[in-house]
Amino acid sequence: MTGIAVLAATYILSQFYRTFLAVLTPALAADVGATKADLSVASGAWFIAFALMQFIVGVCLDRFGPKRTVSFLLAVFGAGGALVFAFATVPWMIILAMVMIGIGCSPVLMASFFIFAKKFPPARFAVLASWIVAIGMIGNVMGSSPMANAAEMFGWRGVMLVLGLATLAAAFALYFSIRDPEHEQNQDDGDAGFSGYLKLASMRPLWWILPMMLVNYVTAAGIRGLWAGPYVADVYGADALQIGTVTFYMALAMVAGSFVYGPLDTMFGTRKWIIVGGNAICVAVCAWLAFNPQTSINQVTIAFIIIGLSGSSFAVMMAHGRAFFPSHLTGRGVTLMNFFGIGGVGLMQVVTGRIVTASTDVAAPEAAYGNLFGFYALIVSGALLIYLFSQDRKPEKA
Repeated sequence: MTGIAVLAATYILSQFYRTFLAVLTPALAADVGATKADLSVASGAWFIAFALMQFIVGVCLDRFGPKRTVSFLLAVFGAGGALVFAFATVPWMIILAMVMIGIGCSPVLMASFFIFAKKFPPARFAVLASWIVAIGMIGNVMGSSPMANAAEMFGWRGVMLVLGLATLAAAFALYFSIRDPEHEQNQDDGDAGFSGYLKLASMRPLWWILPMMLVNYVTAAGIRGLWAGPYVADVYGADALQIGTVTFYMALAMVAGSFVYGPLDTMFGTRKWIIVGGNAICVAVCAWLAFNPQTSINQVTIAFIIIGLSGSSFAVMMAHGRAFFPSHLTGRGVTLMNFFGIGGVGLMQVVTGRIVTASTDVAAPEAAYGNLFGFYALIVSGALLIYLFSQDRKPEKA
């Protein structure tokens, strides 16, 4: 259990790294010359690098186990990327640093899910996965007002330098604390390596689940990790500390949402309809923001809190897909799901950056963000319609 505890603590860092850019928007613009488009690309690059690495991570988990996979990638790329960020002088260095950090963080959560799938009863997967996500969301909280305050007091470069050293220490702690599950010897040779992904892709039940997985995390992660800062700054004139406060409350809501979603599948005997209900609420709030992009900062904060709560069904989505995986493809199965979940965020960070940039009107900045929220409502609605055809897989009794 020590390894699980260290993985949970390390996942706090992973969550921090995907969300902290929002509160550094003014500082990076002043010190490095980074525009909103640059930061959109940098944020998207983290998610895209993270997503693409899932295929390699999945094979490594099944073949080498979580211990070597997570400790090596986190030490070399996670810590290295944080140090590159700390010494960045131009926008492309910020983008490079985020790519490296994305690679370094890519195996952390999946190593946890792999251990849960191998060592615990299937009925416990959703709640364990939700709870480790919720614990990791502390990093989401730390990336809001605490990061803003730390950057104000010590400078963002000093904070990133300390974070790089902390990431390196976490990698060493993981190497000495994780105990790999027993390796399965009866694997089908036809599913070796990357060919296992082809078998997963041929499984019809996943066809209706993966589109929802693609956009399930997009809204909460996109707003919290990137757009909350520019939105409240442009429309409401918020400074870094006010941005930190808004994102802090949304981050807390995402923590609470992850805890709440965890036991619901066993409580109600369904995974599908929990996901449908939660994401329908998220769509409704995004649609309201699309038609009311300029109200008050208090109403916006409440809307973001609801999105944070309702948009945190990631672990239940993972449990729904996990129910269809063959045992020997567990590592590749969870990373395939994660590829869609995180890859969708990365792709949409870039797409939404173009949407906001193309529709920005200096005289009426709220119009661009109305288009942004409308886009979120549209893509999640479309995925929900596809997901309605999915096969529900009720959780087994523990």
